[in-house]
Amino acid sequence: MIPIGGGTPAPGSPRRARAEPNNWGSHFGGSAWTYDPVTEQYYLHLFTPQQPDLNWENPRVRAAVHTMMNWWMDRGVDGFRMDVINFISKDPSLPDGVVEAGGVWGDGAPYFTSGPRNHEFLQEMHRAVFGNRTGNSLTVGETPGATVDQALLFTDPHRAELDMVFQFEHVSLDQRPGNKWDYHDLDLRDLKTSWNRWQRGLAATGWNSLYLSNHDQPRHVSRFGDDGAYRYESATLWATLLHLHRGTPYVFQGEELGMTSAGFTRIDDYRDVESLNFYADALSRGFDRETALQALRAMSRDNARTPMQWSDGPNAGFTAGTPWIPVNSNYPDINADNDRASERSVYRYYQKLIRLRHESAVVALGDFHLLDAEHPVLYAFRRSRGDQQSLITGNVSGEDLELPANLGSGDLILGNYGDPGNPHRLRPWEARIVDISTYEDG
Repeated sequence: MIPIGGGTPAPGSPRRARAEPNNWGSHFGGSAWTYDPVTEQYYLHLFTPQQPDLNWENPRVRAAVHTMMNWWMDRGVDGFRMDVINFISKDPSLPDGVVEAGGVWGDGAPYFTSGPRNHEFLQEMHRAVFGNRTGNSLTVGETPGATVDQALLFTDPHRAELDMVFQFEHVSLDQRPGNKWDYHDLDLRDLKTSWNRWQRGLAATGWNSLYLSNHDQPRHVSRFGDDGAYRYESATLWATLLHLHRGTPYVFQGEELGMTSAGFTRIDDYRDVESLNFYADALSRGFDRETALQALRAMSRDNARTPMQWSDGPNAGFTAGTPWIPVNSNYPDINADNDRASERSVYRYYQKLIRLRHESAVVALGDFHLLDAEHPVLYAFRRSRGDQQSLITGNVSGEDLELPANLGSGDLILGNYGDPGNPHRLRPWEARIVDISTYEDG
């Protein structure tokens, strides 16, 4: 766990002359501005210098984006996932950001997160790309820092902006605000509070996206579960809890096999620019290599970016060539061939969850009611629609758990242990979905 501050600009750099328009720092370290000697101007990049921010204030830029999107729509794509779409509008005065104690660069987020013309730009995009089209399409926007109230505006169908958003609140609960490398174990009560807020906040208007893993997050079975003795159970428990919330579940490649974080032990195995910048910065500030590598093994984005594990063959069956990043060393055991042949298949369990969502109106559209919000290891909630009710319980721990008396009734619909077990006790990492429609206590 490393509390990282900003780096120091090189002596004689343009930064020292205050030639940049402001003091904003990049999300990946250093200044958010790079000097272009051809134009003799600075350009903004909130991420890497190879990713210049577009100037959405320019109508010709917006028109070019719309043309590109229509090109793809005409070719039959079903929609778009839009990267950091709530960063496209900046405060035109470009104010300096607050510099945290011990830091160098200013925090520009208040001046570009859900900026002044963000909704205007999205509504214009919707009109230009989707306004005259028939058929179904989907837009989901990645929106770091978005609140429930902001998500309501983005996803309200009457506003015609986005269908849903990816928010980051729940995947930031095990780290200090603004510093993913200063991490700690997840407090389940925090997660329940967060998910409940989003479930309730978008219950009447808008729509939730549901995810734990993606290309920017470590594998959740390693991060929040037990990727050793209870890998199958914890992988399927988190799948159950996630898929039984109200919203659209997203499955990141490999999570349906219970793939784990890579946990590389050498810096040479990492490719992610954020991870490499962090490592260099940590060493420059006096941290030892093993401490920095420990943080990478826990939180690096490369944990989820290793090749898909198809088989126990060379390179996990992913390629006959050399992959851009090493394959996870556990691929001989954890791979699609082995999982689908196993009696305890994570993949087949995901199939059952997805089938349940298609067949059950309660799962797809039912109301959400959180139960036992303050319990440290029990995640319990109820879904209801009309006279149909389902109870979902999960033991987020490696020990047996006695259930409260009011949660022991119901007819098993699906569970990750296969058998009903003791209705009043959950086994380690056990999850159950039960029908409580005919039970008074439901």
